[in-house]
Amino acid sequence: MSTANFSALLAPGRIAGLNLSNRVFLPAMDMNLCVEGEISDGEIAHYTARAAGGTAMVITGTGAVAWPIGATSRHQPAFSDDKFIPGIRRLADSIHAVGGKLCMQLCHHGKTASVDTADGRPQLVASLLDGKPDLSALRDNPISELMGLATATQGKKATYKIADEDDLAWVIDQFAQAARRVQQAGVDAIEIHAAHGYLLSTFLSRGYNKRDDRWGGSLENRARLTCEVVKAVKQVVGDDYPVLVRVNGFEFGLQDGLTPEETARAAALIEEAGADAIHVSANAHNPFADFTQGPLPSEVAQYREYAKTVKKHVTIPVIAVGRMLPEIADEMLALGECDFVSMGRQLLADAELVNKIREGQRASVRPCINCYVCVEQNFFDGNPKCAVNPALCNESVSVLAPMSTAKHVVVIGGGPAGMEAARVAAIRGAKVTLIEKGSRLGGTMWFSQLTTPANQLLVDWLTHEVQRLDIDVLLSTEATHEVIVALNADEIVVATGARRGLPDVPGAELPHVLTGDALRGVITGEAGADHRSLSSFGKIAVAAGRSLGLLNSADRIRTLSKTWMPVGKRVVVIGGGLVGLELAEFLAERGRHVTVLEDGPHIGLPMAMPRRWTAVNKATKHGVTLIRDAVVVSIDKVSVRYRSGDSEFEVRGDSVVIASQVEPDVQLAESLSDLGIRVQVVGDAVNIGYIEGAIHTANQVAREL
Repeated sequence: MSTANFSALLAPGRIAGLNLSNRVFLPAMDMNLCVEGEISDGEIAHYTARAAGGTAMVITGTGAVAWPIGATSRHQPAFSDDKFIPGIRRLADSIHAVGGKLCMQLCHHGKTASVDTADGRPQLVASLLDGKPDLSALRDNPISELMGLATATQGKKATYKIADEDDLAWVIDQFAQAARRVQQAGVDAIEIHAAHGYLLSTFLSRGYNKRDDRWGGSLENRARLTCEVVKAVKQVVGDDYPVLVRVNGFEFGLQDGLTPEETARAAALIEEAGADAIHVSANAHNPFADFTQGPLPSEVAQYREYAKTVKKHVTIPVIAVGRMLPEIADEMLALGECDFVSMGRQLLADAELVNKIREGQRASVRPCINCYVCVEQNFFDGNPKCAVNPALCNESVSVLAPMSTAKHVVVIGGGPAGMEAARVAAIRGAKVTLIEKGSRLGGTMWFSQLTTPANQLLVDWLTHEVQRLDIDVLLSTEATHEVIVALNADEIVVATGARRGLPDVPGAELPHVLTGDALRGVITGEAGADHRSLSSFGKIAVAAGRSLGLLNSADRIRTLSKTWMPVGKRVVVIGGGLVGLELAEFLAERGRHVTVLEDGPHIGLPMAMPRRWTAVNKATKHGVTLIRDAVVVSIDKVSVRYRSGDSEFEVRGDSVVIASQVEPDVQLAESLSDLGIRVQVVGDAVNIGYIEGAIHTANQVAREL
């Protein structure tokens, strides 16, 4: 149903008395750029960039109606006093100046009000609950991260107060007064947050609300607080002023949690109370176990059915969210499954998303790769980062000044760092030549598509931009002195990636022991790869696949590898970091018996926390054996011997993959130092930082050429 011109996505819309230029919203995501509740210049720059990029309406990160009471951070917007109005007005004026609309999200954080805990106040809750969350995932967090998780609460233990009638009357009034201030500041709409485990959400949910008074029990009673807040707010702002309400379409991991059907019936009650739109999200009871289910899902359009269900029960607009990509968003709108869509992480990755789509440049939209680097910082009460967009929370980085004098920049290495350096240099006006010794662009990131399909989006985007910018690409070319001299370069950027070696243990040289590079070469059939580990049949199969072009597509390799792979049935992966963990899950899904040996105490580093917790859990469910504090002693033809504590153990393995022993590789850069040309090193060649490090270091160097 999605159209090539995204006509449904770009169609104008309306909520209450507010006309909107298209159907794309930026949902609330905490930037933590406020200073003691005051809107900062950084906050204004962030939201203005998304509005200028064509987003119909931006919704700010959740703000506290009674700040600092009921607040989750000292860096979130505050609505509790008229002194905050001028800052909010500055934000509204900036958004309006670029033609956008502004919505601010109002919340009382209830059981997640970390500032209450830090200040010694009890958190306001619907009910006291028995039991404690499963925190076993935290075993893979080093002490520095555990300390960071305690930042907002200052390490203090939460206490609770069950809300009484006076408390709830006060809460309702605080929402109404906050709405008055926001409207007075010139903001176009407000969103009442009744999702994600915050105060209104916990009253709505049977899983959290165990009350037997007029605020608990039946759905009508549990929805009463949200409905009373909506009524009070509408009385203040008037009929034509848009009031959105965000709800959970589902609650993961919570006994008696909300279901789509119950949420839909609650949405009808909220509409009757005066709400002008329903924003359908979802949440997980235990973020350490299910955060990638909710509120930041890992699957594309994961909440699609929840929005459809709510849409059948209300007449007001429904807003869908949950890893929305433009194509599926356009399809959902065209089918009438929703009326607007929120694109969160997509708009963090590229503020110009809507403008590019409108201009027919869909392929130039920088993609989110679903790595959760952004949200990890929220757990530490910090500012989000984006692995693929260095300008997030630092919008000045997106302004690329033209070079003062024209230069010929030679970039060596066609992985993410090399392509990003080439892209930025070309935009700045340089003549760029990109040299890649392999037969395709992408480097190790191309191979990572197999285990992490979202990385394919970044490979495709960078490749497209290199082509669009007419960058000269020399594939299957070794960057020798002669080649460099012949190109007459003014600047050289080395992006040759890391060196992947073998551990210094007996047996590491055996043919069934593969480095990451060797495994990539075997699976993808790269010319010149070491195929010693393959059987005669395996060599024939790989050669045939290469000659027939079957190994040129990551999608095709993923499919074919479910039938046959050039690795044994029992695989030992040495190194349980980001690469080792992803590879273990990939192999286990293809019927291999996988054991991961990690010599440190934590699995999955430096994978961003929510993704790490999920990846460890999924690998375990797939039957992967994860062994921490395991130091490899030796390797033989059928097994790997390792030491844990004072004892030694043995695990069988037909194939052994080395996912450790990764070091920056500056050899080429050093060898070019005698050419009299400035040489700069980026990506894993200078420091192991994976995709985030590759993009950020390359972007910085290219900006300063």
